[in-house]
Amino acid sequence: SAAASKPSNASLGQQIADKACEYIGNPYVYGGNSLTNGIDCSGFVQQIHALFGISTPRVSDDIQNGGKAVSYSDMLPGDVICYSGHVAIYIGNDTIVHASNSKPYPAGGIKTTSPANYRTVLAVRRYW
Repeated sequence: SAAASKPSNASLGQQIADKACEYIGNPYVYGGNSLTNGIDCSGFVQQIHALFGISTPRVSDDIQNGGKAVSYSDMLPGDVICYSGHVAIYIGNDTIVHASNSKPYPAGGIKTTSPANYRTVLAVRRYW
């Protein structure tokens, strides 16, 4: 069953997803590292993880090669979805939260997008 395959710390993944959603509406800044004043996609993943004491690479290509590989069908809230040159945090219900682009929110900034595979998914990684 799906419940049996869930890791014992799945609640941590949910906490990561919930925390990431607290920053929705904040701006995107390429190369930025501030969850409130501007951040890019990989910075967003790195800084959210840092709030939980999790060390994550700063660049999307490195994030894609770190952590533990998870199949798309087994991903849980808190997992990192990797696209070409972009990363996002899965929050459940086929939805991601991510720092998307420099357009004002809701077109850009930190926002949710559904479906999670709105772009080709290259990998799903679990850091928690």
